[in-house]
Amino acid sequence: MAVNRSDTEVSQGEQSADFGRRLLEIYTGAALSSMTVIGYQTGLFEAAAAGPATSAELAERAHLEERYVREWLGAMASGGIMTYDPPTERYELPREHALFLTGHTIHNAAPQSQLFPLAASILPDLIACFRQGGGVPYSRFRPAFTQVMDDTWRRIYDDQLIGGFLPAAQGLPERLRAGIGAVDFGCGTGHALNLMAREYPASRFVGYDLAEDAVAAARQEATAMGLSNVRFEVQDIAALPSDSRFDLILAFDAIHDQARPEIVLRAIARALAPDGIFFMVEHRFSSDLAKNLENPYAPLYYSLSTLHCLTVSLAEGGAGLGAMWGEETARRMLAEAGFMQVEVVDSPRPQNAIFICRK
Repeated sequence: MAVNRSDTEVSQGEQSADFGRRLLEIYTGAALSSMTVIGYQTGLFEAAAAGPATSAELAERAHLEERYVREWLGAMASGGIMTYDPPTERYELPREHALFLTGHTIHNAAPQSQLFPLAASILPDLIACFRQGGGVPYSRFRPAFTQVMDDTWRRIYDDQLIGGFLPAAQGLPERLRAGIGAVDFGCGTGHALNLMAREYPASRFVGYDLAEDAVAAARQEATAMGLSNVRFEVQDIAALPSDSRFDLILAFDAIHDQARPEIVLRAIARALAPDGIFFMVEHRFSSDLAKNLENPYAPLYYSLSTLHCLTVSLAEGGAGLGAMWGEETARRMLAEAGFMQVEVVDSPRPQNAIFICRK
C-alpha cells in the first residue's frame, strides 16, 4: 500500500539532508586545515608552486617521504586545493591558489592554519571550564601562540602598517616624522614597533608585553635592525606607572584579551598626553549577535574567541570580553575610561576596525 508523505515530512527530510551536507563541509574543512598546517610547515606549498609534479618529484623537491606526500596530495586534490592530471600523475598548485598559500606576503593565509591545532591542544582543559568555570591561562598557549601570532601579523605589518593603518589617523604620520613618544601595549614580538622605529627615526618608541619570550624576540630584532630609538619591557598595562605620558598609544588586537579591560583603558587614558591619540585596532563586529549573523567572518571569530580570547581572560578572574565584544561595547568602555572623542574608521583588513580615540 502506498504511503503519502506530508509536505512537512518532505521539508524536514530535505532540511536534515542539507544540514548533513553542511556538517560534512565543516568536518572536511577541519581536516583540510590540518593538511594546510602540514603543507605550510614542511614547505610543500612552496615546492608545489614551482610547477606540476608527481608525488615522487614533489617529495624530492621538499626533501620529504614520498608515501606521506602522496596521501597528503590526495587530500589536496580531492579538496580542491590542488589539481590532479591522471594521465601524467602530476599535481599542480594553481597560481590563484598559491597566492594564498605561499610567499612572505599579506595574502599568504597558510600561517593562520596553525591556530587550530594549537587550540585543539587545550580542548580538554577548555571543556572542563565549560563544566566548572574558570579559564585556561595564557601560559598554556605559549610559546606556540607567540610564534603563530608573529607569523600571521608580521606579513600584515610589512604590507599595511606604514602605508595603510597609520594614515587612517589624519596627521599621524606627519607627527611621527617630526618626532613624538609612542608606546605599543601588547606589542608581542615587536615587529610593528620596530618597523615604525625604522620609518620614523625622530620618534621614540617603547613596547610593553606580558610574554617574556615575545619581548626577548622584539629586542633581538631591534638589535638586528640597528635601532636605537625603541626599547621593549615586560610590563602589565594595568599596572602602568601613573607618571607615564605618551603622544601615541597603540593597541593591536590586544584590549579584548585583557583580564581587566576597564582598568587598562583607564590607565591608557591617564598615560595619554593631552593632544595624544589612542590608536586601537580591534575586530569589526557588533556587540549584538543578530547583527553578526550574516558576517562571513563571525563563525571563525566567535570560535577563536571561545578557544583563546575569552578563556585567557576568565582564567585571571577577568571580564571575559572575548574577541566579539563589538563596536557598541567598545565605544561605551572607551567613554567610561575618559575618551570623549572616538572615531571608528576602516582598516586595510575587512575584519578589523581602527578606533581613533582622544580625550
